[in-house]
Amino acid sequence: MKKKFRFQWGAFLLFLVFAGLFFLLLTRIVTIQATGQVEGQELAAKAAAKYSQEEELAAERGKILDRTGEIIAEDTLSYKLVAVLDERATQKASKPRHVTDIDKTADILSEYIGTPRENIYETLQKGQETDRYQVEFGSAGREISHTQMLEMKEEDLPGVLFVQNLKRLYPNGIFASHLIGFAMKEELENGDMVTKGKMGLELIYDDILTGENGKMEFDTDRWGFLLPNNESAITPAVDGSDIKLTLDRTLENFLEDAMSTVQEEYEPTRMIALIANPKTGEILAMSQRPSFNPNTREGLSENWLNESIQLTIEPGSPMKMFTLAAAVEEGKWKPNDTYKSGSYKFGNTIIGDHNGRRGWGEITYLEGFQRSSNVAIAYLLERIGPDIFMDYVDAFGFGQKTGIDLPGEATGTILDNHNINKLTTAFGQGSTVTPIQMIQASTAFANDGMMMKPYIIDEIKNRDTGEVTVKGEPQEAGQPISAETAKVVRDIMASTVTSENGSAKSFALQDYTVAGKTGTAQIPGADGKYMTGSDNYLFSFVGMAPAEDPELVMYVGVQQPKMNGTAYGSKPVAEIFTSVMENGLKYMNIEPEDAEETPVIDVADYAGQASDEVTADLSSKGINIVTTGVSGKVSAQYPADGEVLLAGGTVILQTEGESVLPDFAGWSKRELLAFQSLSGLSLEIVGQGYAVNQSLSAGTSLPEGEPVVVRLQTPADSYKEQMKDGPEGIPVEDTEEIIIEDTSE
Repeated sequence: MKKKFRFQWGAFLLFLVFAGLFFLLLTRIVTIQATGQVEGQELAAKAAAKYSQEEELAAERGKILDRTGEIIAEDTLSYKLVAVLDERATQKASKPRHVTDIDKTADILSEYIGTPRENIYETLQKGQETDRYQVEFGSAGREISHTQMLEMKEEDLPGVLFVQNLKRLYPNGIFASHLIGFAMKEELENGDMVTKGKMGLELIYDDILTGENGKMEFDTDRWGFLLPNNESAITPAVDGSDIKLTLDRTLENFLEDAMSTVQEEYEPTRMIALIANPKTGEILAMSQRPSFNPNTREGLSENWLNESIQLTIEPGSPMKMFTLAAAVEEGKWKPNDTYKSGSYKFGNTIIGDHNGRRGWGEITYLEGFQRSSNVAIAYLLERIGPDIFMDYVDAFGFGQKTGIDLPGEATGTILDNHNINKLTTAFGQGSTVTPIQMIQASTAFANDGMMMKPYIIDEIKNRDTGEVTVKGEPQEAGQPISAETAKVVRDIMASTVTSENGSAKSFALQDYTVAGKTGTAQIPGADGKYMTGSDNYLFSFVGMAPAEDPELVMYVGVQQPKMNGTAYGSKPVAEIFTSVMENGLKYMNIEPEDAEETPVIDVADYAGQASDEVTADLSSKGINIVTTGVSGKVSAQYPADGEVLLAGGTVILQTEGESVLPDFAGWSKRELLAFQSLSGLSLEIVGQGYAVNQSLSAGTSLPEGEPVVVRLQTPADSYKEQMKDGPEGIPVEDTEEIIIEDTSE
């Protein structure tokens, strides 16, 4: 039986539907393959966005170096602390990669990052509550050192990660801090952290020191693993340029140590110090107090000024060097001419010498300069002429910027509207200058009359190419005086250190000669009037050494040290200068000028020899001879046979006859006891140190047994006693403030 065909409309319709869908799908696939787009969007771009990753390559900030290449500031590796909270970060329960115990994590982290445990716990808890993948811990969780990171890793805290970063490091701590400044991390609006200079050279040269970050692009799968045969594209980072300074790290450390010692002992309100090479103008050291540690900013105050170039001061007596130079250059300096010291009347104004206008009687101009007499300077100004003197003030660069390669330099104010202003300027009052101006002007004395412009940048170098983009070079700043005048002034300044009348005796060095000028400048108070009191001065010194051919010139200023009436005002200044200059010259291998070894004498046995012959022989070798009696044969001696004695030492010979009392001034206690033993005289020795006086005068013949009282004193106590006649407890030789009295009605 033949079957009848029945058409299946349902199946046919189903076929049409699937055939249509297949056709649409096929068309879609062909279209996508042909155009690479879906709804106008590039599929390749979407895939790249999903699977392509980009990692930033941090550029290193440029280094700041000293003249020898030693590091002053550099980037160093640090770490950022991150805590992962999302459980999806953990693939195996046995190896959790997220924080599993908030309490324990907060307890341990608080021990390392200096943040209270409660704050850390709150950060972790809020992160979990808001479903954050990870959290950070602010500034406390940044700039973690490598050592700290290793210690924290040993705690094996799940979910605690460390992200590498760069941190600015200042390995020398307090070191020219107001010059170098500091840089620190700063958060941008997009959350990125960048290092920005905030002060000093770090701020001034921020653009040059800052590099340009690079990046590395690569592809990953959906889980973040690198795809095989992946080709990464790298845009390398460009590091910042390095800045090499003229500073010498060793000299700077000498200076910092000396200033810290003085700061601790005398607690002055301000200190400023500068060292330069007078032949080139290079600044070798620069510091001030108060200061701060740029690593921690500990000690940083509201005063961000680099006071060496931005603070104006009344210079005080160091200004007399330039008045003297003008007189010498103009042929008006007659060192042996005399004048009446004490006071000088100018109209209704009386200028007084610093010892209460007592002066020192009729003295020479040389002695007047050595004693820092204001009256001597006033008479010199008469000879020079006020207007001519002001021309020299201008020629020495006062009232003008030196042009040092640092911004914000002050000019100071030179008062010249009236002749009284010119007079007070001649000895350092009224007009103002900057410490860097004092250094520049002083280089003329050390450099045969030629002033050298100060500079601090030796070179700036591109680290990648090695190209030097900036190079500092010595520059002449003018020649205000001749070479002959420079030498004369230098010799006179040296005499302030070596002369018995000199105001700078405490600035003498052990192995080098010094030329310089002390200063004791008055300080204006809040009411505009000069402050009173023995400590209310800016004590200063401008000095150079060796005096014959200076290799270093130095300015030191110490304001309002707390002396408590027990010491003279320039003592802290001298402690800084002598320590730094002596050590600095030795570090630089500078040989003392005309240095000679002190002859050494081997003491022989003189017993039985004629005392006259022994005296003649030893005196020719520079030995002082003292006999206990009249001339005759030597029966005993001090020192004994075989001992060694330096030239200038004393040999005591026991001879026959009546004992005669010698002059004991300067004798040590040991020498006094030796003389007592050999002579048979009875000496009553009082005190410690060296003999300063005796109860009976030298040359007196004494009957045996009559006692002689000899008083000893240490050098420090002796000097204080000599200085005690100064006004208000300040030694006369060290007090150089200007005493001005208006006699008008």
